[in-house]
Amino acid sequence: MTEQSWPWPPGAATGIGSLPGTDVAEAQRIVLGELPALPHLPELPARGPGADLIGRTGGLLVELPVELYAARWRIAPRPGRDLRRARDLMERDLDQLAEQAETYAGPVKIQAGGPFTLAAALELPIGGRMLRDPGAVRDLAGSLAEGLRAHVAAVSRRLPRASVLLQLDEPSLPAVLAGRVPTESGFGTHRAVQPEVARSLLRQVIDAAGAPTVVHCCAPEVPLELIRSAGAVGVALDLALVKELDPLGEAIDAGLGLLAGAAPTPAPPAGRAPTSAEVADRVRTLWDRLGFPRRRLAEQVVVTPACGLAGATPAYARAVLAACRDAGRRLAED
Repeated sequence: MTEQSWPWPPGAATGIGSLPGTDVAEAQRIVLGELPALPHLPELPARGPGADLIGRTGGLLVELPVELYAARWRIAPRPGRDLRRARDLMERDLDQLAEQAETYAGPVKIQAGGPFTLAAALELPIGGRMLRDPGAVRDLAGSLAEGLRAHVAAVSRRLPRASVLLQLDEPSLPAVLAGRVPTESGFGTHRAVQPEVARSLLRQVIDAAGAPTVVHCCAPEVPLELIRSAGAVGVALDLALVKELDPLGEAIDAGLGLLAGAAPTPAPPAGRAPTSAEVADRVRTLWDRLGFPRRRLAEQVVVTPACGLAGATPAYARAVLAACRDAGRRLAED
C-alpha cells in the first residue's frame, strides 16, 4: 500500500451521528467534549419529523421539495411546512455548532443520507418509491449532489478553521444492489440497481460535495470495492457484521480508511458500557487477523460506535463515546 495522508489525526474517534434527546446544545457539548479529535454534527431524531435521516437529508435537496404524507416522506409539488421545519432544524444545528466550535481548527464530520437509501425511502408524488424509476433516481442523485455541495460550503463558512469530512449514510445500499427492497404491496421487490450505475451515481455525489467522504453502512454485505472505486476515502461499518475478511482486507490494502464500529450501540443486558480496553482490543484483533502492520492501524482506522446512539440512554451514549475516544488513544500509543 502506498503512503497517504488521512483526513483525520492518528488515534481519532468519532460518533456515527445520532444521539438521544432533543437538546442540540447539550448534544454538541457532549460531542466536542468526548470526541475532540474528530467531532461530528449530532443528529437528534427524537425531535420528530425533519430530524430523522430521510427528512433531514430531504431538506438539503435542490429543486426536489419533500413533504410528509401518511407518515412517509415523498416528493412534493412545492415547498411546504414540512420542508421548512427540516431546514429550520438544520439551520439551528449549524448555528449551535458555529457557536460552540467557533475556534475549532481540526476535522469535523457531518452526515447525510446517501442517494440509494433516499431512493429506497422517498416516494414519488404518484406513489411508490423513487427506486422504481431509474430516471427519478438519477434526478435525486443530481439534486443531492448540489444540495451537499451547498451544505459543505455552509459548514465551512461557519467554521473557517475546520476541515469538513462528509459521511453518506447508506444502510439500504446492499439491499438495493441485491434487489431486496420490497415494493409497496410487499409481494415483490424492486429491480436491482446494477453496480456500475450505483458506482457512477455515488461518485457523482461524492465528487460534487467537495469534501473527503466516507460511506456508512450498518448492514451485512457492505459493497466495499464499489464504495472505494466511487471515490470514498473510508467506509464506516459494524465490526460485528463483518463475516468475510478478504474483501475488507483488499479494500484497506487499496487505501480505504476504516471507521470501525467497535462499541455496541444497544446497551448489553448488564447495562454496562464497554471499557476503552475492550473497544481497542476488538479493533486490534480485527487488524491483526487482516495481517496489516500495527503502525498503520491508528492512522487508517477511526474508532466509532457500531451505529447511531439515538436509542441509547444519555448516560450510555456518553460512556460509549468516551470509550471510543480512549480506545483511539490507546491504539495511537501501541
